[in-house]
Amino acid sequence: MLHIVLWEPEIPPNTGNVARLCAATATRLHLVGRLGFRLDDRRLRRAGLDYWSAVDLAVHADWEEFLAQAQPSQVWLVSTKAKQNYTTCRFQDGDCLLFGSESKGLPASFHERYRDMSITIPMISDNVRSLNLATAVSVVLYEALRQVNGW
Repeated sequence: MLHIVLWEPEIPPNTGNVARLCAATATRLHLVGRLGFRLDDRRLRRAGLDYWSAVDLAVHADWEEFLAQAQPSQVWLVSTKAKQNYTTCRFQDGDCLLFGSESKGLPASFHERYRDMSITIPMISDNVRSLNLATAVSVVLYEALRQVNGW
């Protein structure tokens, strides 16, 4: 099973869309750190529609708690600051795909710790700073699933 990790997500509909994606792909969703919303937020619930019962959701107070409980085989940090294209990676079952908050991304300590496992989604236009969080998760997750499941 793959793990999607959202570090301190801020926008309920983004997280709701990611939750729905995780339900559709049998991927575990981890929310880590301080959330910018409550789990009973109606915008979060609405974005996830009636799929919440199918979401394998875990909430962790901090990164170390996540690592101890999930024990991912590999952590892939997804960031606009990375240089390695996500399509060049070799994903495996048990890997974690880590995404930062919508406005701040990931702390510098994460970039240092996972320097060799940092990947990016290339963008053609210099006029756009980043993709929507749910879109970015979809792009990388489906490539990881393609590799892991042999699609």
